[in-house]
Amino acid sequence: MFAYILRRLWQMLPTMAGVVVLVFVLFNWVGGDPSYLLAGKMADARAIANIRAQLGLDAPWYVQLGIFVKQIVTFDFGNAWATGEPVSHIIASRLGPSLTVLVPLTFLETTIGIALALAVAFVRGSLTDRVVMVACTVGMSISILVYIIVFQYGLAYKLGLFPVQGWGEHFTENLLRYATLPILIGLTVSLAPTLRLFRSFVLDEVGQDYVRTARAKGLPERRIVWVHVLRNAAIPIITYVMANLPALLIGAFLLERFFGIPGIGREVILAVERSDFPVIKAITVYVAAATMVFNLLADLMYQAVDPRVQLK
Repeated sequence: MFAYILRRLWQMLPTMAGVVVLVFVLFNWVGGDPSYLLAGKMADARAIANIRAQLGLDAPWYVQLGIFVKQIVTFDFGNAWATGEPVSHIIASRLGPSLTVLVPLTFLETTIGIALALAVAFVRGSLTDRVVMVACTVGMSISILVYIIVFQYGLAYKLGLFPVQGWGEHFTENLLRYATLPILIGLTVSLAPTLRLFRSFVLDEVGQDYVRTARAKGLPERRIVWVHVLRNAAIPIITYVMANLPALLIGAFLLERFFGIPGIGREVILAVERSDFPVIKAITVYVAAATMVFNLLADLMYQAVDPRVQLK
């Protein structure tokens, strides 16, 4: 196991190097000269030259690339251009609010999706199955903006069950008060596609020979579902969940923007609006690194779920 982890970490290096080079090229060459953005429209040549010197843009490209690699390794991307706040502090402070929403959302989405998928898959073709699939299709056809506006107006503004916007300083207050409605909206939006996908995973296993053999041996249906079917269906489910975790940090920007949650997604939108390249570069690189790490964790979870899986 330890040798496998080391081998996978070693294999990540070329991929990470490619990400670093791509981000460096996009932001340093394709994205234009940031010194003009910082200097403003009325700046003279001397001011632009001073800014280029401060940012190291007057150095050769390989020196700039070395500085960028050092920033990644030391977790120090300097200060944000828009606010002057250290980029590392921005990411660290914005990560907590995002996880406060995304961790419960992912847990509820996965557990409810698995439970409903198992229930629906074993009544495939029935009226219940058709009604649930139609409801999922209708739910997936509605934009997340509609859900946000309707829930925010109806449940928060009209009924006063939740705050319309805001974020506190304590974890318990944020989780139980401010994050509840965003989690409910996220669950409403994501449960339909998750249920359809998990249902297909379960149906793939229900039709296998080992299920028919288990039934022929007289095993209880509950044991067949929770021991045999779920164990084999868990592998693609783990792949789906782990692959989506890093993207959720950025993908929840609408929830964070509408509800005033100071998370990573909202910070990315603000950084793009302000052309704040240090923040965008840092988040881009670290999301790529997190994706590779979560893929490794998914492989390790495969063997924990089913010891017959051989890691190579």
